[in-house]
Amino acid sequence: MTSPSTTLSLVDTDPAELTVDAIVIGLHSQPTEQDATPAASLLLASGAESIAAAFDGKLTETLALLGATGGPGEVIKLATLGTVTAPLVVAVGLGAEPTGAAPAPEVLRRAAGSAVRALAGAPRVALALPLPDDADALAALRAVAEGALLGGYRFAGYKTRPQPTRREPVAEVLVAVPDAADTTAQAEITRAQAVAGAVRLSRDWVNTAPNELRPPSFADAVASAAREAGLGVEVLDEAALQAGGYGGIMAVGQGSEAPPRLVKLTWTPEGGGNGKRVALVGKGITFDTGGISIKPPQGMWEMKSDMAGAAAVGAAMLAIAALKPAVAVTGYLPMAENMPSGTSYRPGDVITMYNGKKVEVLNTDAEGRMILADAIALACEEGTDYLFETSTLTGGQVVALGKRIAGVMGSPELCERVRVAGDAVGEPAWPMPLPDEVRKGMDSDVADISQTNAGMDRAGHMLQGGVFLREFVTDEVDWAHLDIAGPGYHSGEPTGYWTKGGTGVPVRTLVHLVEDIATNG
Repeated sequence: MTSPSTTLSLVDTDPAELTVDAIVIGLHSQPTEQDATPAASLLLASGAESIAAAFDGKLTETLALLGATGGPGEVIKLATLGTVTAPLVVAVGLGAEPTGAAPAPEVLRRAAGSAVRALAGAPRVALALPLPDDADALAALRAVAEGALLGGYRFAGYKTRPQPTRREPVAEVLVAVPDAADTTAQAEITRAQAVAGAVRLSRDWVNTAPNELRPPSFADAVASAAREAGLGVEVLDEAALQAGGYGGIMAVGQGSEAPPRLVKLTWTPEGGGNGKRVALVGKGITFDTGGISIKPPQGMWEMKSDMAGAAAVGAAMLAIAALKPAVAVTGYLPMAENMPSGTSYRPGDVITMYNGKKVEVLNTDAEGRMILADAIALACEEGTDYLFETSTLTGGQVVALGKRIAGVMGSPELCERVRVAGDAVGEPAWPMPLPDEVRKGMDSDVADISQTNAGMDRAGHMLQGGVFLREFVTDEVDWAHLDIAGPGYHSGEPTGYWTKGGTGVPVRTLVHLVEDIATNG
């Protein structure tokens, strides 16, 4: 199921003269004296000059009467009554004006997303948001373009009757720039369409009902999209997984009538690239009941999102195929459905993993690490310099870092590289330790390692997941584990360029990291 798409293009016509359904401008808040008028607390952002002139300098006063404050993400609509060509001016809050600088890219990304989402039902919209004319210009343009495309996302859904209040997403977005023919600006639009398109597809996969996206159908969907993009594709079915010794994937998947899969996607750059190799691994639990260690019913329906890591990796590989970075990249997507049945794996089972290690199962709801361990071991066996793995792995990540910031664990230098990349694209991640005492708590009396703390102590729950996965990474490989249990799925009201449901985190981080490695090694 594919969500409605939004097209994006550049325009250098005077915003006041654009033939569009709405023109979006930025609005800053600014400090004022106690007895100042409400309008004095508002400041139009650059890009809105011709619109302000058309209103004879009364635009901020009018916006103040409508309750505008310039707060981040605030959207105020104003009918123009013929003052400019567009019938509607939309002011989106950017917060306080930065001293001597343009708004941060993430501020622009969220503002563009908020505005385009609020304008659903308007076929054609133009964005006249502040774009600096210095070295930060392209980063700002990228942010506005991505925000517009992601804020305009809406899952197609399953409604069988027309919804009177349901408006179609904006079909066409024009971004006002000084020179629409500039090749570097055009390249940013092309990149934004590739990356945001990948994010939107990952959201579609996460939002699809779990009865329609079980491991075989998920594998087919990813494989079909990857072949169309020109990637190498290999899909291991249950027979191949059994024969290959993928004990973790088979154990988790054996409780479901929908058998597990392992999808491998390969990007090979022309001429071999820079000689580096990158592995991306994503958790693909298409639905997680917890298995025999069954979850409580409250919120279990959101466990359709437990494949968000695999969705992100699969989508990132599609963006990589479009962007063609000069580095070899292989994606590994282990997929299973964790169901309780007479054939489910049990607490107390000892599983032989792909790399031969024996794992004592204590909690069948700690299934993600089981399938990831096999995929990580395979990636290391096949050879890689950098390994990035992402998964909705632990509730402990949400407790520790909330619903917007991912936890990242692994090689310290690579974790810092992930943090920097996340900050650059608006997908923050925070490095976390992997203490020796956490590993000691996972010692097993009967196997090489317990799947969780041997005493079922949940202290350091997020770290236990990272410590377990570390056991399957070979010494020569730099690796990073991104726990996206919080940011991978947004259950609240839409905000910025996040809509309700799948977020697409961390597609943009992974793409940024791959491009960085292609450029800098």
